[in-house]
Amino acid sequence: MTWRIASVAGGIAAAATAIGSPLAHLDHHLLVAHMVQHLLLMLVAAPLILLGLRPTALPQIPAAVGWLAGSGAVILWHIPPVFDLAFKSIFWHGFEHASFFLAGLLFWRPVIGNSGWSVPVYLFLATLPCDALSAFLAFCGHVVYRPYLSAQAGMSGLSALDDQELAGALMWVAVTFFYMMPALVLSARLLSGESNQAAEIRVA
Repeated sequence: MTWRIASVAGGIAAAATAIGSPLAHLDHHLLVAHMVQHLLLMLVAAPLILLGLRPTALPQIPAAVGWLAGSGAVILWHIPPVFDLAFKSIFWHGFEHASFFLAGLLFWRPVIGNSGWSVPVYLFLATLPCDALSAFLAFCGHVVYRPYLSAQAGMSGLSALDDQELAGALMWVAVTFFYMMPALVLSARLLSGESNQAAEIRVA
């Protein structure tokens, strides 16, 4: 019970850091700060809160729904016109944060409490659209989100393009780590279990 409370508290703290800390005041000046907010909401706050709740108390979510919610939110909000809408509107900016958190809950639900081979496959497939977006931001060679050309000025020693490349690299590393580490751990456990079963069959 104690670890469940700590997990929920950690998730709430991560969400509060994303939307209520000084980080929130930097997201209109640095794309990397904006990216950190989204990663905290989807990759830290959402799974920690789910881990703190009993699986039996959570509704089941089809894997396809979770995958589409997680990948769709990431891609949709990084389309330049949609990104600009959230950048310029307080309402849509708040809606964007809420949608990232909700998408995180939907995405991680098929993972929490499940231990079959479908989970590593699910997580691996989820890295693909995120990695594609990350690579584009890191290597496209031009500033995708024009408001940062002026908003970022004077905030750091980074140019707007450097800031974008750093944001893309951060997303790439974070998504790969948070998605693939659980997939690798679960795969190792499944393979170990199959090896033990095979050994028992041979002995019998």
